[in-house]
Amino acid sequence: MVPACLRSVLYVPGSNPRALGKIPTLSADAFILDLEDAVAPEAKVAARARVRDALEAGLGRGRTIAVRTNGLTSPWGPDDLEALMGRPDLAAIVLPKCEQPRDIRQVRAALGAQVGVWCMIETPLGVLRADTLAAEAGVDALVMGTSDLSRDLRVAPHPERLPLLHALSTVVLAARAHGRLALDGVCLELDAPEVFEAEARQGRALGFDGKTLIHPGTIAATHAVFSPDAAEVDEARRVVAAFGQARARGEGVCVYEGRLVEQLHVDAARALLAQAAFIAGRAG
Repeated sequence: MVPACLRSVLYVPGSNPRALGKIPTLSADAFILDLEDAVAPEAKVAARARVRDALEAGLGRGRTIAVRTNGLTSPWGPDDLEALMGRPDLAAIVLPKCEQPRDIRQVRAALGAQVGVWCMIETPLGVLRADTLAAEAGVDALVMGTSDLSRDLRVAPHPERLPLLHALSTVVLAARAHGRLALDGVCLELDAPEVFEAEARQGRALGFDGKTLIHPGTIAATHAVFSPDAAEVDEARRVVAAFGQARARGEGVCVYEGRLVEQLHVDAARALLAQAAFIAGRAG
């Protein structure tokens, strides 16, 4: 089961036993055990066995654990799926370079409906087909793969990610159209916290639910950006209360601090309060 709120999703190399062992000590909302980019070809078979053993040992109990397999047409992808069959604590399969609905259907046929699919949108064709992919049954999230996408688009890194803005917004739009989570791509600037924070804030402003990470040191900063702060929560409560008073008077709208408040604003306020409650419950 994938939570409705995922602010931070940390990639963990499946070939790194030390990194896997640290998962129980980390506060990320979810973890992606990676069998693809983070694992060298000669280490993929051993990494698959290590991830399988970690899941069998209960790594997924009480946590949201996904596994990024190798591409289904790669030499390792089908065996990755077979190794993950019957893992009740596995929340999702992360499909790299997802472009075809048939790949989503293949995962569901192999692992069953209880395992979700997170589609990595990291190619131009994946962006163009984001709506089609998000519409498939079993898809829980669209995950941006900004590094691969930048390479395919032949664009250089930009401090404001201007060359990627169309793709980022397209993926958010597709996710929202079909009720899926939207997760922003990783930031490669590990020694520049101000760059990471600016990118995370941009992701939230674009509508992403959270961000994928490559270092545990960025979890706290991600939570700070993607969690409602005390002022936002207080504002949402006041909006809901003001509208409730207006409805008690038989009015369909109200004015709160000089702003017109309609049902859509109240729905957004209630969604923010639900997110804050979920985060508080997780922390508790």
